[in-house]
Amino acid sequence: MVEQAPTHVGFIVDGNRRWAKLNGVSKDVHRKGKDVVFDVAVRCFERGIKYATFYIFSSENWQRSKVEVSYLMKLFATALVDDIHILHENKIKLVFLGRDDHVDSETLRTMREVEEATKDYTGGTACLCFNYGGQQEIADAARKMIASGVAADEVTPELIGQNIYHPEIPPVDMVVRTGGELRISNFMLWRIAYSEFMFLDKLWPEMTPGDVDAVVDEYNRRSRRFGR
Repeated sequence: MVEQAPTHVGFIVDGNRRWAKLNGVSKDVHRKGKDVVFDVAVRCFERGIKYATFYIFSSENWQRSKVEVSYLMKLFATALVDDIHILHENKIKLVFLGRDDHVDSETLRTMREVEEATKDYTGGTACLCFNYGGQQEIADAARKMIASGVAADEVTPELIGQNIYHPEIPPVDMVVRTGGELRISNFMLWRIAYSEFMFLDKLWPEMTPGDVDAVVDEYNRRSRRFGR
């Protein structure tokens, strides 16, 4: 059988805080996990995966302590500037999925600048779910359709799919969750309707490019029937 890479892999990046506690890291708790996102993304595209999505900050994460949220926002904004060379060197297009509310204007400006600077790259598309919730995405799609005058009897799954965040991004073929948890946590609910799932016991900062190879291998062991 000829190996085939999934077109789109979604990563639920779980276990940063547990890894930091196990390794005695009291500061920069999420920094190692941030570095792993870039390493995994690069390997995904080397293996022929076209889209790699990382669930890095959910709309529910605002409920964490103010200290942790403030740290995460600073780490995120700094990474967009300090690590943009990785995107340029590997011709990676970066796309953000989520809402703008609660995000400070300076961070939003940086996000848009990075999207603009990488929009024409064809080495692979890295999608960051930031201030994102799957239920909210579908609600926002419904609101968008209502505002455009769509009648109730005109609503179809295809039309909803055309109104979610970045509708050009295809459905997720494989969802990978680290950290040993067996749930999807409001991740890309519309796009994972026919996804394969792979749950890993290792914590996100322990992920290596070799784990991407294991994901591709596992994907090729699955039988994708789509109800047929």
